[in-house]
Amino acid sequence: MRRMSQSELLSRSLQHNIETLKSLTGNSSDIIIRTFQGAGGLPMAVIYINGLTDSAMINDNIMKPIMLSGRTNENTAKASVDHFRTVRDQVVSICAASEILRWDAFILTIHNGNTVILGDGWNQGISASTAKWEQRSVEEPSSQTVIRGPKEGFTENIGINVALLRRKIKSKNLWKIDRRIGTETQTDVCIMYLKGTANDDVVTEVLERLDRIKTDSILDSCYLEEFIQDKTFTPFPTIINTERPDSVAASILEGQVALLVDGTPFALILPVTFFKFFSASEDYYQRFDISTFLRILRLGSFAVSMLLPSLYLAITTFHQEMVPTTLLIGLAAQREGVPLPAFYEALLMEVTFEILREAGVRMPRAIGSAISIVGALVLGQAAVDAGLVSAAMVIVVSFTAISSFVIPASNVAVAARLIRFMLMMLAATLGLFGIMSGIFFLLIHLSSIRSFGIPYLTPISPFIPSNIKDTIVRVPWKLMNTRPRLFAKNNYRRQKRR
Repeated sequence: MRRMSQSELLSRSLQHNIETLKSLTGNSSDIIIRTFQGAGGLPMAVIYINGLTDSAMINDNIMKPIMLSGRTNENTAKASVDHFRTVRDQVVSICAASEILRWDAFILTIHNGNTVILGDGWNQGISASTAKWEQRSVEEPSSQTVIRGPKEGFTENIGINVALLRRKIKSKNLWKIDRRIGTETQTDVCIMYLKGTANDDVVTEVLERLDRIKTDSILDSCYLEEFIQDKTFTPFPTIINTERPDSVAASILEGQVALLVDGTPFALILPVTFFKFFSASEDYYQRFDISTFLRILRLGSFAVSMLLPSLYLAITTFHQEMVPTTLLIGLAAQREGVPLPAFYEALLMEVTFEILREAGVRMPRAIGSAISIVGALVLGQAAVDAGLVSAAMVIVVSFTAISSFVIPASNVAVAARLIRFMLMMLAATLGLFGIMSGIFFLLIHLSSIRSFGIPYLTPISPFIPSNIKDTIVRVPWKLMNTRPRLFAKNNYRRQKRR
């Protein structure tokens, strides 16, 4: 028998369909084909994949009703079309049932956990929803610590994730648009937004970029993030990823668009601005003055994680006059026995700490934290005692690393780590002038970034006074009566006027 294309139609011969299925799937042992006789002795088959379906549902809602209908009414096997409709509409007792005409839809539906019913003389099948497999329940997010707020996180099931959002936003305006991406994985993807609030141009642009993706696999939301982002060659992320439903719901209410991918608990939020990465969900669950203080602290920590090693190098190498005499004498005494120049000393410590950080992440959770902490203490003290590095350099590198942990978004913290090495090289060659030049070009780069048409440094550049209330500072909820103008062009006002 020739190998049929998956885009071809089903045959009226049951045996031919079974042989075609075995040929298309390599006669895989986990694809169960159960043949039996229906009404009037009509040959029929039930096909599903073992491990993806609920066998009890198949037995009680498909097999048993069809067999019992054949025993009680032997004369029901009339024309094939009439019998097909009878089985679909009156016999199979499952709510979600649809018709299958082509082999590509057939293969996809059984891989989604559905069961397909075939009959001899039918040129189509019945797809019944019987999906059931082991999956993780809704738990507290593992990558984002919850101090105050809902302690529920997304799962790998896109249906559960959509339901979590619908529980929080009970509005008819919460629209959902589905896509299926990946020629091999056929991954379910959906965007959710608030109709009438979100920018229609952004929604259209997101859908167009999704439709332009031509790839064989989508296994995580990061795949889509790289495919649809505006600027590829930049260390700064232009899309937020989170596994907190409350954070996604809040962003949708702001006028942003959420992108969910089946198989991953991380949802994408777009478009975004630079300052969105320094706000956490807890900022809106506590007093505004505390939230403002924490945001300023995070921005300061971001600056420290980028600049502190380079500033230390520039001042100690080129600008010693800026250091108090007593401190300068102490630093010179520490470096007296160090054989390496300051730049190589800092580079050695930074690379060592990055190795320890990566080892702590990759090691088993039970011993990973112990190894990273003990390794840092032991190696740092041993390096000072051996005269390889100075104690001041260990302090600078340690405080820099701690500052990077303050940033809520890990991808922005990684960007700061990359920029840190660039600024260290500039500081080692040009001193403070090199650092200022690097910051100048960095600001130019940030000003050039767009996130789905939205300027990255909004509302600072361009300056929008009405949006300042929820960037570096957070004003009380009574004063946050409007949404960001660039996100929500259609429904700008959040609170009704009295």
